[in-house]
Amino acid sequence: MDTINILITGANGQLGHEMRNVLTNDQRFNAVYTDVAGDNITMLDITDENAVENIIAANGIQLIVNCVAYTAVDAAEDDEITAARLNAQAVGILARVAKRHCCRMVHVSTDYVFDGQGCIPYTEDMPTCPMSAYGRTKLDGERLLLDTLGDGAIILRTAWLYSPYGKNFVKTMLTLGQTKPALKVVFDQVGSPTCARDLATAIVTAITASEWHPGIYHYSNEGVISWYDFTIAIHRLAGIQGCDVQPCHSDEFPAKAHRPAYSVLDKTKFKTTFGVTVPYWLDSLEETLNTLNANR
Repeated sequence: MDTINILITGANGQLGHEMRNVLTNDQRFNAVYTDVAGDNITMLDITDENAVENIIAANGIQLIVNCVAYTAVDAAEDDEITAARLNAQAVGILARVAKRHCCRMVHVSTDYVFDGQGCIPYTEDMPTCPMSAYGRTKLDGERLLLDTLGDGAIILRTAWLYSPYGKNFVKTMLTLGQTKPALKVVFDQVGSPTCARDLATAIVTAITASEWHPGIYHYSNEGVISWYDFTIAIHRLAGIQGCDVQPCHSDEFPAKAHRPAYSVLDKTKFKTTFGVTVPYWLDSLEETLNTLNANR
């Protein structure tokens, strides 16, 4: 396989950071890492079409992996304009430039494109019905990408993303478990956690397959749990014993944005297409906690 010139946007985020880790020393790629700020990162505002054009042309980019997203779910309810700029309009910009330069593109989307009222795992062809500004803007981004780039695009929808980097549920529960004597966590929202390292590995699997398989795919770790069960596992694996974690209903923590009650994604299409086994959520959580401990 010839070396691929690849552009990673959002390289300082959770997934972007793991893409950097996975691609380090991988001789199949010449990677350009971009974000709006950060050390050893090329500065790029993906809402600036001229800037995107210049960096793709200057580096002969053949493939874009877009890891940028506006993920402040509640804040998006008050500022859907900003959420739309990053989650939709910027995706359209990347897609237009990619089309002009004959690039392919991988884009990461979310379970929030569904209403979360189901009771069986969501497949890629099930009707979308976002119930929040975040979900609406992410779905708009999907549509812009597919309308513009067509068979040059792969979309991976994921859920409950966490990693050793940035802000996420796992790190928050570790901090609360170490500083609070008691904690309430919702038990009536269920889904499948996704280790960002596993998602990054899945992306590399997709882009290095013997042939390009465009379209929408779902990816999360295997297994189904509630946020309460997830917290119990985090504390147990981390050896946290001084925090009394109790289950509660979602209405005890009212939020501006609607949270899906059921966020389980069916991964059959991805596993069948690319011939992979998806790691179990508990195994990946343990690996992440080991990484966090090693980096202390």
